[in-house]
Amino acid sequence: MPVITTIEDLRRLAQRRVPRMFYDYADSGSWTESTYRANSSDFERIKFRQRVAMNMENRTLRTTMAGQEVAMPVALAPTGLTGMQHADGEILAAKAAEKFGVPFTLSTMSICSIEDIAANTSKPFWFQLYVMRDREFIKRLIARAKAAKCSALVLTLDLQVLGQRHKDLINGLSAPPRLTVPNILNMMTKPRWCLGMLGTSRRTFGNIVGHASDVSDMSSLSSWTAQQFDPRLSWDDVKWIKDLWGGKLIIKGILDEEDARLAAASGADALIVSNHGGRQLDGAPSTIWALPRIVEAVGDKIEVHMDGGIRSGQDVIKALALGAKGVYIGRAFLFGLGAMGEEGVTTCLEIIRKELDLTMAFCGLTDVRKVDRNILLPGTF
Repeated sequence: MPVITTIEDLRRLAQRRVPRMFYDYADSGSWTESTYRANSSDFERIKFRQRVAMNMENRTLRTTMAGQEVAMPVALAPTGLTGMQHADGEILAAKAAEKFGVPFTLSTMSICSIEDIAANTSKPFWFQLYVMRDREFIKRLIARAKAAKCSALVLTLDLQVLGQRHKDLINGLSAPPRLTVPNILNMMTKPRWCLGMLGTSRRTFGNIVGHASDVSDMSSLSSWTAQQFDPRLSWDDVKWIKDLWGGKLIIKGILDEEDARLAAASGADALIVSNHGGRQLDGAPSTIWALPRIVEAVGDKIEVHMDGGIRSGQDVIKALALGAKGVYIGRAFLFGLGAMGEEGVTTCLEIIRKELDLTMAFCGLTDVRKVDRNILLPGTF
């Protein structure tokens, strides 16, 4: 086992241990992947003001996100096919997040179901919802999330149509995946992954198969998903879902100031500045670039979160300095999961926590809730 010091270490280990089609699904963007790359690279131009001879004792990273107390302002983002990075992946990630004291968000397109997560955790988790044409299915999904005592609903608005991801086409990633000769040969080089998958019965979309009309197995899933993402989605649907849910609502997928104002006017509790990890509109701005403009547009009318490109605790604190009240990590925890299962997710969170804590200290602060632009070097953001 190599010494793990960064998220990049986890990424390299996951690349060796996860079959290519599933690793590439996580580590890719749409078209030229320019937005995917910018999500990370745009953090690099932002520089800190280092302070000295200041009291660094009694530091705390504790705060709240959408009214929920968190050990640090980081949540695990909803990611599809998490259970294909590692057997029972969503369960393992949820357990690691619960022990660490940060929110876990289950994707609609997860392998493990809402009920699986509820049965294997003791604290409420968050559920991410895609809006499908089948509104009765949406009603049942929301009812299941309520029954599982999910404490927030994360409503994703930026997947009305699916961005083209070239690596998925090349690898034959579909529902069900195409078991081509190259894919089979590649899986044979990943014995740890294969043994894990042989030991679990969770290999399909647990929130959909057996719950959506006319979807009884993987063979009927592909045609259903191709037809279900709803291009007619509107803010009227957001209101309908908000009323149906009745609890904490977080709107995900905001990049434009006008959309941010509409999100604030919808009565949602928080919004997430997000470009879907660079997997939808290639050429859209990075989220760290868009973040301060969104914060300025909404003021204190709604809590602002962000995701995209977070690979370190330093990225977290830069986002906080530009106005985010919390961030979400997707690929970072997936790399940990693919590398070492639950232990890898915990390692990912520990890396981010330590980097966040030390960077805050070097910038002369002891309370993460007091991070603002004063810790950044003028002219670099």
